[in-house]
Amino acid sequence: MDLQTYLDQAQKIVFLTGAGVSTASGIPDYRSKGGLYGGKERPEYLLSRTCLAKEPQKFYAFVQKMYYPKAQPNVIHQKMAQLAQKGRAKIITQNIDDLHRQAGTPEDCLVEFHGNLYEIFCQKCGQRHLSYQDYLASPIHIGCGGVLRPDIILYEEGIPTSRLQRAIVAIQRADLLVVCGTSLVVYPFADLLEYRQSRAQVVALNREALSLPRGAQQIIGDAREQFAQVRV
Repeated sequence: MDLQTYLDQAQKIVFLTGAGVSTASGIPDYRSKGGLYGGKERPEYLLSRTCLAKEPQKFYAFVQKMYYPKAQPNVIHQKMAQLAQKGRAKIITQNIDDLHRQAGTPEDCLVEFHGNLYEIFCQKCGQRHLSYQDYLASPIHIGCGGVLRPDIILYEEGIPTSRLQRAIVAIQRADLLVVCGTSLVVYPFADLLEYRQSRAQVVALNREALSLPRGAQQIIGDAREQFAQVRV
């Protein structure tokens, strides 16, 4: 079956998305050749809680390069958002680039599993919703002199319980899970499929074959082309 058929037959859809969804918007993924991690020494350290605490300037220099504020949602984000607006879908994303929000996904239909680069807070005074533009200009909070950071999950940090629970509940209620733009190798995100109902259909849309649970279906191809054909 094609993607449209799976979507038409479902009542409660959950999209599980990763970096591959945003590459069509001009944001490189992480581990591929030319990706954000390419040529970087120990990227897992540079994005760790330890690096932020011990070498904040090194952390800041790396994180600055992860911002693509001119990127716009592509047809994948847009069609997913439209399904969410109709009450038919929820989105659980590994992406921290804000594009699902910008596409118009309702807040209660979106779980940003690893946080959002554009949500900035001060580690010293706790002030939140600070300007990401100010953060890109300086990692020091003018108000108190504290070190700013984006509200993303770093290596050595856990997923907040409330966020994890929202994701699990969405998975448990779904009758269709669509995996798109992720190879499901990052945990605990990859474990989320374990919470699905036994009758829930799992479909992966990817350029290459993935290791999927028994019974899951796979559509090999370009996700952007597939979603461009979707009628919402």
